[in-house]
Amino acid sequence: MEFIQAFILGIVQGITEFLPISSTAHLLIVTKVFGWKELGSKDFVDAIQFGSVIAIVGYFWSLISNIVKGGIEAVKDKDWQREEWKIIVGIVVGTMPALIFGFLLKDVLPESALIIAIMSIIMALLLALAEKIGTRKRDFNSLQIRDGILVGLGQTLALIPGVSRSGSTLTTALFLGLERDTAAKFSFLLGFPTLTIATLYKSMKIFKLFEAQQLPDNIVGLLIVGIISTLIFSYLSIAFLIKYLATKNTLVFVWYRLAFGSAILAAIAAGWKG
Repeated sequence: MEFIQAFILGIVQGITEFLPISSTAHLLIVTKVFGWKELGSKDFVDAIQFGSVIAIVGYFWSLISNIVKGGIEAVKDKDWQREEWKIIVGIVVGTMPALIFGFLLKDVLPESALIIAIMSIIMALLLALAEKIGTRKRDFNSLQIRDGILVGLGQTLALIPGVSRSGSTLTTALFLGLERDTAAKFSFLLGFPTLTIATLYKSMKIFKLFEAQQLPDNIVGLLIVGIISTLIFSYLSIAFLIKYLATKNTLVFVWYRLAFGSAILAAIAAGWKG
């Protein structure tokens, strides 16, 4: 059963990490509903996020390589107006707010079903507004440093359970007038450093517990299953969203978030402790 749980948590993490619906929210709700206390611990679900990190690198390898190569050439030629250099600086600067606030607030922000429900609904309304007023006229070649800063600031909202890292960055990018698929790509690239650093930092605890022999004997196998499951479904989720947003709007996610948040509120009102 533990290996099945690990595989299922990998599916949930993989699908919801990149769709604008909040992986933290879905992992918390799934583990609470089924009572998976051990594998539902934040240490385990944080560790299997490595699968999502690998999926981003795999899917965007060509794009990442071109940006890095362009950035190196920009440094050599001192061409600070080169598009790749602007994207790199934008990603680096945009990553800082989430890392700083994440470190300062890591033990402050509570994870509760009520907060998840409320934030799910609020972010649904903001995404709908971004869909309504966003011009969607700017492609990937039009990205500027300020886009990285502003989308990075939007990413800090994801520290609140139920907001969604991809949801907050995608919403901000749409407000800035980016095309939907461009907004999604930039959202993934900007969120990559934060996701990687946060995963490494949070996973340190599970390694310490492992060294102290405070984890099950089969924890290595469980982590492998969870990470592989996360990798597969993260890759599929990225591919789906990029293709989907190339021709369709984000309203399906708006309605899903409204329904998700409302369902949690109804369950709480009916007596569920969350």
